[in-house]
Amino acid sequence: MAGTNFSSQFSADVEAYIANETLPLAQRMLVSFQFGDPLTLPKGRGVTYQAARWNRVPLPFAALSEGVPPVGQTMTVTMVSATALQWGDKITLTDVTELTIKHPVFEIAKQLCTLSVAETLERNTFNNLMGGTQINYVNTRGARASLVAGDVLNLHEINRAFGALQTGGAWMFMGPNETDIKQKADAGGVSGQRASDNPAGMPHYTAIVHTLAAQDLRENSTFLLAISYSDINRLYNYEIGEVGGIRFCTSNMVPTFTGFAVVTATAATTGSLAGGTYAVQVTGQDTQNQYESYIATLQTGLSVTGPNGSITLTTPNVAGYTFNVYIGTSPNVTNLGLSTAGPTSGPLAGQATQLPPNTAVTITGLGLAQTPPAYPGNTTGLTVYPTYVFGRGAYGQVMLDEIKYTYLDAADKSDPLNQLRVVGWKVMYGTILLNQLFFMRIESTSAFAATYG
Repeated sequence: MAGTNFSSQFSADVEAYIANETLPLAQRMLVSFQFGDPLTLPKGRGVTYQAARWNRVPLPFAALSEGVPPVGQTMTVTMVSATALQWGDKITLTDVTELTIKHPVFEIAKQLCTLSVAETLERNTFNNLMGGTQINYVNTRGARASLVAGDVLNLHEINRAFGALQTGGAWMFMGPNETDIKQKADAGGVSGQRASDNPAGMPHYTAIVHTLAAQDLRENSTFLLAISYSDINRLYNYEIGEVGGIRFCTSNMVPTFTGFAVVTATAATTGSLAGGTYAVQVTGQDTQNQYESYIATLQTGLSVTGPNGSITLTTPNVAGYTFNVYIGTSPNVTNLGLSTAGPTSGPLAGQATQLPPNTAVTITGLGLAQTPPAYPGNTTGLTVYPTYVFGRGAYGQVMLDEIKYTYLDAADKSDPLNQLRVVGWKVMYGTILLNQLFFMRIESTSAFAATYG
């Protein structure tokens, strides 16, 4: 209509609106760090924490002969150790950022660093627990690579885990503290324990299960019935209930492993690889938690002509991941490759790691000794979920230096005009596996993996 002024004519005069309240972040379910025994490494004693376990002596085979002393037994000791490593990070802001951004960015940086600390400790604990040597694969599969779609977590595996831990003598949470437990015939109780009718105080093992694998258990009517009775007696964060002497906690930070198609590499002549037949494998870690969860199929039989041999490939074009390249004498991969495309500083400088997606990479030699995670399942696209079942004293958290935060917002010699703001944190600690017989890992697929997302 002639002479009518529409709002679109004045868009330049519209003030953009931004809400005062920021939107919430996705929640992380943190449970694994809390179950580790709190241990302290005194300052001034290096970075290695060691613990000793004196093993039982064998019981006598036969009765004594009159007047003849026994041969006797030899005492043995088992040592376990962990190394405290320093972890930390920082967020740097400029004074101009503070002056021009609506929200209080310095305070937000403090909050984000706090989240980063808790999630780093959780992630590191899970990574260390993957070093456990007691592993059950669902449906008695022999290895992770043998799992198929349908090998989901079930009560049979849970019962098997409980039986294995009890057979190995794993200590129970809220259980007796004696090494040898004797049943009182008169009272029906366990020595050293007070009788209690409270189910929340009953001895138990604990399991941490991925949120998707937990849904496979919920499909089981027996499991559902059991947790419905134990709902009111929950003890732990994100506990869904107790079944068969095991309390189940869910977490969306449990690592997973997904199999992908092979990333094809070719031989070249611009490095220092000796002549031979090599195997190559590419893996990827997500850019948020840094779990090495993308596992490409192993390529074997790659013939390289030395002594100036090399290997070239292009990393997968997958957003949200950075990639690693492993090589070794076929059919094994035992080392990271060397590549100028990798980090230029730090402990992994020159290694074929943290490589961006869709990037041409030349592997010029053997790098650090390191092996990739096992390939998950017998077909590409399958995701494997570990479930951790453990008793008291299975692992510990060795603290050398507690968590410390730094808030640098004043001028100094390196920043005379006070143009920078730095929020940082650091901690020096390590997770120690105290007893391999006290915990185990169950690996399974999930019926819910294909539909997630």
